[in-house]
Amino acid sequence: MERRKVRKPKVDLTLDSLSGRERADADLVGADLSGRDLSWTDLQRADLRGANLSRANLDSTNFERANLFRANLFRANLMDASLTDAYLRDANLTNANLSGANLIGANLFRANLTDAILTEANMTGATMPDGRKYF
Repeated sequence: MERRKVRKPKVDLTLDSLSGRERADADLVGADLSGRDLSWTDLQRADLRGANLSRANLDSTNFERANLFRANLFRANLMDASLTDAYLRDANLTNANLSGANLIGANLFRANLTDAILTEANMTGATMPDGRKYF
């Protein structure tokens, strides 16, 4: 039986703002989204491995089950974002604002959370940078 590879939809990144758009399952591997306004965008299950999201506005963005392996989220605004079961291994979250974010079950192993703001973030069941589970 021949297996067909399912391709994820490519995203048009020519727009200055992608805010409020649905981009579920999008292939954004290595994309440069630095400084972009992606607030209220649906990026659940998106593949953002190695993407540059530094200084991006990701307020209330849905990253549920998204792959953010080695993503650069330096100084990103992730207030009230949903990162449930997101894969953030080796991600750079230095100075990121995660106030009120939902990180239930997220994998943050070896992620850099230096000076990240985690006020009222829900990290229940998340794997922390040192490999321990947060309860």
